[in-house]
This record gives sequence, structure tokens and C-alpha cells, in this order.
Amino acid sequence: MTIAKQPFGRTGHNSTRTLFGAAALGSVTQAEADQTLEVLLKYGVNHIDVAASYGDAELRIAPWMAQHRSDFFVATKTGERTAPKAMEELQRSLERMKIDYIDLWQFHNLADPIEWDIALSPGGVIDAAIEAKKQGLVRAIGVTGHGLQIAATHRRSLERYDFDSVLLPCNYVTLQNPYYAENFNALVATCKQRNVAVQTIKSIAYKPWLGDEHNRNTWYAPLENQEDIDRAVHWVLGHEGVFLNTVGDIHLLPKVLDAASRFEKATPDAEMDKMVAGLGMQPLFV
Repeated sequence: MTIAKQPFGRTGHNSTRTLFGAAALGSVTQAEADQTLEVLLKYGVNHIDVAASYGDAELRIAPWMAQHRSDFFVATKTGERTAPKAMEELQRSLERMKIDYIDLWQFHNLADPIEWDIALSPGGVIDAAIEAKKQGLVRAIGVTGHGLQIAATHRRSLERYDFDSVLLPCNYVTLQNPYYAENFNALVATCKQRNVAVQTIKSIAYKPWLGDEHNRNTWYAPLENQEDIDRAVHWVLGHEGVFLNTVGDIHLLPKVLDAASRFEKATPDAEMDKMVAGLGMQPLFV
């Protein structure tokens, strides 16, 4: 039932191929968060991905760290773009989680061209990250993002700085866009060459919410049926070397982990085509 592990890039850590997307903890009680921890331990998940902007998520993780710090690779994110403010947010994250260091500190959704230039220029968050790494406050540095252009932007980011990880959307419908697919595949090839970890999100995205009722704690309407989730998760895990960040809803989390625990081979594209047509799945570029 445990999930397979593989090296998380050059960090020296063997992470489960499914990383816990802790956005799911942003608005839950501590009791609900602790129940979620039991689910993670059941499947052997050993990597948590959180962010300073995910509501109370960092606070919910703190009690876990008191007993399980050595069991988890802990990643968080900063949305700040200048060094002083980013360093303040880093200290706040450490205090909120009650830990001494962060395994991976990521620049959150670095997509806007102006913000990108500020962040990766002198005086930007990149300076704070390099200094924090020297001080032992962070051990690796990554970049994340959303949107149709993000694969191309991450490629530019890797030209500016040798990041340890990237994070971006990956699901069957999204990869049907030729522009996104071309840059995604080129990015993955570069990351493989440089031993940079590739994290993927939105594996079970069904369609944008639009006018529908938001009945899940996700930024998109998710797949709900276990068989559909199996197909979507197995398709993503069929991409050699990539990691899958789990869904932002604690009630769907067990289904995603169950699917990952049973992964043997990728869902064929032809089978995905049938599912997309049958469900009316739509691309999601947010």
C-alpha cells in the first residue's frame, strides 16, 4: 500500500512520487489535519509541500513536526519578490511550523514578467534564498507556477539560476495544448539533464468551476470517481521521473493516494481520450 519513492532531484532525499499538497490544510481544524497525517503515514508519504499563503496550513503542520520532523521533507513557498520581505516571510514560516530549517524554499507562482525580473535580479528574493541557504535555513531552492506560459517561464528561470526544483500543471487535457506540451517536454528534458526535480499539480482537474457550486477545496472542479482518478493519476505517474502533488481537498486525498499506491503502468492516451470525451473534461490554465 505504500507509494514508491525516487530521488527528489539533487537534494539527496528519496521522496514518495506523490507529494502531499498541504494547501488542503488551509481551512481545516487541527483535528482534521491530524486525521490527514494518519492517511499520509498509512501510505508512507514523506514529503509535504505547503506555502506561506495557504491559510493556516503551516500552523496545522507544526504539531506534526514535533513528532515527525525527521520523517518528512518539508517544502514551503514565498510570494514575496524582494529580498527583505522574503526573508521576513521565511522567518515567519519557520516560526509557524516550529522548525529550524526548510528542506525546499520555493518562489511561489513566479509567472508575471515584471515580478519575474524583480525576483531574479539583485535585491530580489533570489538574494534572500542564497543567503538563507548559506545560513542553513533552507537546503534547496525551487520555483513554482501556473498558467499556459509557465513551462516556458520555468525554462527561462533555469537559465537565470540553477534551481533545485520546478512545479507546474500536468494533466492529460492540459498537455493537449501544443504550445504548453512543447515547453513542458523541453523543460522536463532539461531538468532530467540537470537533475532538477519536477513536481506536477492538477492531476485530477476536471474543468474550471465557472458558475458551478464550489463543493471541494480545490481551485478547479476535480474528478470524483475512483476509476477516473486512477486513470488521471496513472497517466501523470507514467511520465518517468516526475512527482505528483496531491489534491487540495482532504476528502479526495485518500482516493489520489490509493490510486498512486496501485500504479504499475501509464494509462494509455487512447483510454484518456475516451474519458475526456465521456466526461466533457476541459483544459485549465490558471
